[in-house]
Amino acid sequence: MSEPLVGPDEVLDVLVPSRALAAAVEAVSPRVRAHRWSALDGPPTGDAGRSKVWVPRSGGADLPDEDFFAALPDLRVVQLLSAGAERFAGRLPDGVTLCNARGAHTPSTAEWAVTATLAAQRGIPFFVREQDAGRWTPRTHHKLVGAKVLVVGSGDIGRTIGRMMAGFDVELTFVARTARDGVHATSELPQLLPQADVVVVIVPVTDETIGLVDAGFLAAMKDDALLVNAARGVVVDTDALLAELTAGRLRAAVDVTEPEPLPEGHPLWTAPNLLITPHVGGDVPGTNERAAAAVADQLQRILAGRPLANVVDRY
Repeated sequence: MSEPLVGPDEVLDVLVPSRALAAAVEAVSPRVRAHRWSALDGPPTGDAGRSKVWVPRSGGADLPDEDFFAALPDLRVVQLLSAGAERFAGRLPDGVTLCNARGAHTPSTAEWAVTATLAAQRGIPFFVREQDAGRWTPRTHHKLVGAKVLVVGSGDIGRTIGRMMAGFDVELTFVARTARDGVHATSELPQLLPQADVVVVIVPVTDETIGLVDAGFLAAMKDDALLVNAARGVVVDTDALLAELTAGRLRAAVDVTEPEPLPEGHPLWTAPNLLITPHVGGDVPGTNERAAAAVADQLQRILAGRPLANVVDRY
């Protein structure tokens, strides 16, 4: 924002999706007035139409139609409750700034990535099935300690995954769109993938990352390597992954799929060497509170005339 969003004594109207978030934002200051409204309710009316900040619902909120934005002539900021911003980036009206909740889901998503990696490496899904069947079946699987781990995505979550995995004495390699100190460029993946025992994908959704993990990417991975997808389902070519799993050459652990939710009868459900969780990587106790805190911090910045945090210009 080049100019303050509100004057020193002006009320800041905010559109929020829940009563709990309304209470949280109004606790920021007497100058904040919350209006509970969902895009599913249609265009805002009455006082809600004065809102300068809109907080969409979490859990796969979609961009509303033009009538919704037309009913918000003063809208200047869309503040997401998630780190992922692919449904909104580049699709908002002119003059509206998009911000995400970077950091709110970092520890929980990183924890999922480490948990899924450990579970897949040590064969926990196999042993759970054997327990359900009442069978005592000793078997040696894989290990994480000392493994070569390639983290594709070197943002906040990727770095946190790396810090958590460092305790297992893994050999870490980071990859991002462009190379920098300690980080390789995605153009180097053909040379890096054949060396990795575990490949963790934690990239945002962009034109460049949709289908990044395609048949060529998977073919470059070493035999029996583990793919861990903590990003979004569209980053991985589902058919290519199914082919590798069915052939028994690769293993995978995913929290996201394409399509999502995964429909009944989809071949991923029965694919061998695959651990699936239903997009719950960021869902732990306290997640909603951290997301609300990110919104509150943003409103405090606006009231104080300070620069916005976590602005999504481009990935």
